[in-house]
Amino acid sequence: MRDELWAYMATTLNAIECPALKICGVEDHVHILCGLSRKIAIKELVEEAKTGPSKWIKSKGDAYREFHWQGGYGVFSVSESNVAAVKAYIEKQEEHHRTMSFQDEFRLLCRRHQIEIDERYVWD
Repeated sequence: MRDELWAYMATTLNAIECPALKICGVEDHVHILCGLSRKIAIKELVEEAKTGPSKWIKSKGDAYREFHWQGGYGVFSVSESNVAAVKAYIEKQEEHHRTMSFQDEFRLLCRRHQIEIDERYVWD
């Protein structure tokens, strides 16, 4: 189901002029590398990326009826010179998360980019 979901998300992003460059994830999160249209705010991009695919996956049967995304999200900008490295990182999510949890990964990314987080508001 993941490959279908990623394809659906890519179509959703492309429709709002935020071309999907790479989408991949594991059970508890997804990484999206995409362009950002000058016509849309980041919060709208995230809303579109979650809402349509959520409705779509719920239509795929009773097993997915309770599906939902967490309320929060993280957004990081990527320079053109780092796109290939970020794509490679996203492609290896399953392998990566054999040794590091999503929470630890997010904490590391935030520390690496000097972003302070209040964990009372980060996790659902």
